[in-house]
Amino acid sequence: MCSDFVSGQELSRRFYTEAVRPVLESSYPGLPYSAALLGRGSEVLGFDDEMSGDHNWEPRVLLFLRKDDQVRHGDRLADALSREVPTRFADRPTEYGIHTLRSYFLEQLDFDVEGEIGARDWFTFPEQNLRMITAGAVFHDEIGLQAVRDRFGYYPRDVWLYLMVAAWWRVHPEMNLVGRAGYVGDELGSALIGSQLVQDLMRLCFLMEREYAPYSKWFGTAFARLSCGPSLAPILGKVLRTESWQAREEALMAAYGAVAALHNSLGITPPVTTGIERMCDRPFKVLWGDFPGALTAEIKDPEVRRIAERWPVGGIERLRDALWKARDRRRLIALFD
Repeated sequence: MCSDFVSGQELSRRFYTEAVRPVLESSYPGLPYSAALLGRGSEVLGFDDEMSGDHNWEPRVLLFLRKDDQVRHGDRLADALSREVPTRFADRPTEYGIHTLRSYFLEQLDFDVEGEIGARDWFTFPEQNLRMITAGAVFHDEIGLQAVRDRFGYYPRDVWLYLMVAAWWRVHPEMNLVGRAGYVGDELGSALIGSQLVQDLMRLCFLMEREYAPYSKWFGTAFARLSCGPSLAPILGKVLRTESWQAREEALMAAYGAVAALHNSLGITPPVTTGIERMCDRPFKVLWGDFPGALTAEIKDPEVRRIAERWPVGGIERLRDALWKARDRRRLIALFD
């Protein structure tokens, strides 16, 4: 990375300070508003570099007004910004948008921020969208943008516990399949299963560190920045580099053991012991501990417990990833009714 690279967040901050704020102060003095960089983009997540500038990467600012102020001033403010901003910040393309808090979060999450967030809502919000609205930067806040962002800061405790139950259940049923596929000579299939297990263990680490996981492009980058990332990355990487199912099985047990130790270090359940299991006495070794049972026992919220009892062996990550548009969330909510 070149030493003169300026991040998208910093460019957007300068755009707001040097171009957008002066227009607001001169044309609409005293108008309450909030200004931020949120939404899609590597620069929002803080992962942008020189290559990011080749498309859809420019200084941008989202402005938020109260509803009455948007109705009264929104169109004229947009006109003023379109006239004056280019002369104040003319060295590159720029972008801005004017929203209310309610309209923006309806667009991003299909959720009305004037209501309460229920368990079904948490289970159906795309995780990468939650990361995008809680990352970025707030440059100015007079109408409560940060307070709304704080509501989405992370999953409530019982929702968090259930998501870890679901994540552990994605790991356990697949562990012995690494050996079973390899046993019949399908090393490619064994490797594919192993790689999926690595991803699932990484997702568990995001959950344990209470951080939303981003989409695939930045998944590994964000994992490396977790506190457990530097120590776990070599262990997980060994799973991907193995050439035989036996070596893959051993590497996976080491990886599972490391993530198991991370769980026990949290102290959110009594310590869970692990041991080697063999399904039906087959020659495949699986390291396992009853993490789902220990976590489920800690769930107190009746709504979450009802969902856990109805849907005890997994979350809805794959469906949630397939139905990724905000309006698709309504179709997912129906699954919990």
